[in-house]
Amino acid sequence: MNQLEIQLKEVLIQCAFSAFNLTLAHQDVVIEIPKDASLGDYATNLAMRLTKQVQKKPIDVAQALIQHLPTEQTLIASMNVAGPGFINIVLKKEVLYKVISTILEEDTSFGSSNFGQKEKINLEYVSANPTGDLHPGHARGAAIGDSVARILSFAGYDVTREYYVNDAGNQINNMALSLQARVHQACGLEASIPQDGYHGQDLIDIANELISIHGKDIINQPVEFFKKEGLVKELDKIKRDLKTFNVEFDVFSSEQGIYDAHKVEETLQRLKDLGSVYESEGAVWLKTTDYGDDKDRVLVKSDGTYTYLLPDIAYHKDKYDRGFKKCVNFLGADHHGYIARLKASMILLGIDMDLHVEIIQMARMMKDGEEFKLSKRSGKSISLLDLIDEAGSDAIRYFFTSRAADTQMELDLDMATKQSNENPVYYAQYAHARVCSILRSGHSYPQLSEISLLDHPKEIELIKYLNEFGGVVVDAAVSMQPHKIVNYLSKVAALFHSFYGECHVLDAQNVALSANRLALTRAVAITLRNALNLVGVSAPEKM
Repeated sequence: MNQLEIQLKEVLIQCAFSAFNLTLAHQDVVIEIPKDASLGDYATNLAMRLTKQVQKKPIDVAQALIQHLPTEQTLIASMNVAGPGFINIVLKKEVLYKVISTILEEDTSFGSSNFGQKEKINLEYVSANPTGDLHPGHARGAAIGDSVARILSFAGYDVTREYYVNDAGNQINNMALSLQARVHQACGLEASIPQDGYHGQDLIDIANELISIHGKDIINQPVEFFKKEGLVKELDKIKRDLKTFNVEFDVFSSEQGIYDAHKVEETLQRLKDLGSVYESEGAVWLKTTDYGDDKDRVLVKSDGTYTYLLPDIAYHKDKYDRGFKKCVNFLGADHHGYIARLKASMILLGIDMDLHVEIIQMARMMKDGEEFKLSKRSGKSISLLDLIDEAGSDAIRYFFTSRAADTQMELDLDMATKQSNENPVYYAQYAHARVCSILRSGHSYPQLSEISLLDHPKEIELIKYLNEFGGVVVDAAVSMQPHKIVNYLSKVAALFHSFYGECHVLDAQNVALSANRLALTRAVAITLRNALNLVGVSAPEKM
């Protein structure tokens, strides 16, 4: 909710108190922009919401509220009753003009707020095993996770972006053995990839790079050498690919580091001390059914080895110990059943953590009317870089964030590359480029900070919607749904194109009006740029 809407609610609360001696809270008052702009700038159903409390017909309640409009208020020019009791509100023009001045003044911070009050939040996303290329599932998780981080930061939260490196376990051992085999093969020796090994081009490239650095004597190195070098090279590659996708992290946490610091054993001992586990059939079980899980979970197998759940619990305890009381995990669709056991684990560990899990559904890549599965680069499954090669980082990010994370989607790569208004990312970016073109052409006109001449319905509609941006950011932050920003972008772009079609911005015969319209145009540029940045998409000045 923006400041203007807060002030409007306060005026209506005063009306209700004066008319009926009612004390209302902000959440009791609902206001919205009417679809038909000719009805007014805002509308409220407050009269209908109060009818039971005051025992009057809605239309009578509405008239009483209007009659008690405070004379000293400076927002509302007029109010009138519509239909069965809706109240339409017309604002004083200078109130709307102030919106433009505020946008121009705040510039890159327009839409930001201190709503989050610097609350610390840890966001963990992507966290792909460092054993190969990132795939489209990782790409969607990266786009959504990074966008949520940007939105939360913009809304005043203290956000840490974290990547959990799964550098312990069999998959890493198999990666090391696969890399060792590739080195041996490159040196002309017989060697085979292990049964559960990795056959990607990335390990061949790493093998050749290691040979160029260390020479052929590298064949005498033990598997631990290849494990260490492979992890570094694979993780560096992931970081490079993510940076190409406009995604970076603040923290990379190591699963092996959790083991090396004995935090897994300490966590298990704490669970035992709290009576949160029991032994059965030679295994150690966690009592997750006590807190919503469908069955208890094994932490230590009968052979003494740990399940993947135990180090994950230790990792989340480590987050808590680092000061994060609120953590958000973005997980793939195959992790849905994992949510209840992880939340139960925190309770059983005696940790009061606000743990939120977002499930990222898979997306199908479509090209030429068919599912796009194979990479031109490798002939195998497509990677993040393949997607970027096909459509560019901006388009991929825009499409991935255009739908709620928990919904399945198809990404039409042909549509994503279209240079037309059919393509939603092109439509939004073109709006910004058109704005910048107008501003370049109008550089000789006076630049205004005080607005006074705008009264065309398209101008007023555009101003009102620009004013909604801060509220949309807060809504997207609280719900952790970046598609709300994408929806807002589409609406602003459409309203701007409509305004541009009906209002002659640059008119040498009317310099004063042109200067006012240029100020509104600059406000649109700022809003579009800030919104595009929240989903990690560039705001081009030329297209």
